[in-house]
Amino acid sequence: MPIGLTLTPDEAHDSTACGELMEERDSDPAILLADRGYDSDAIRRDVRDRGGQPEVPTKRNRRIQHSVQRPLYALRNRIERCINRLKNCRRVATRYDHTASSFLGFVQLAAIRLWISFVHAA
Repeated sequence: MPIGLTLTPDEAHDSTACGELMEERDSDPAILLADRGYDSDAIRRDVRDRGGQPEVPTKRNRRIQHSVQRPLYALRNRIERCINRLKNCRRVATRYDHTASSFLGFVQLAAIRLWISFVHAA
């Protein structure tokens, strides 16, 4: 289930929004599961300062390679499945909206729809 949403500019890298997403949360994460795009010393340091453990595979061109726990990192598939469920809403997948605030609003509506189906199923 999505627990935080933020919108980045058009061609911005995903890792630029990491700080904003961390501030949006009311509690610090115990483990950060992310792909190689989030492999930076600043992100790793921020997660450790918050008391968490970064499970991010290192890029191939780094001098110092960090290992990840494969069974734990395999849970990142859940993140990809959540994004896929958000993209099942056609308006989110194709981005019909011209303004950023309107698009973010419809992404939030798609996330609310996921949460409602989750809460009513429980």
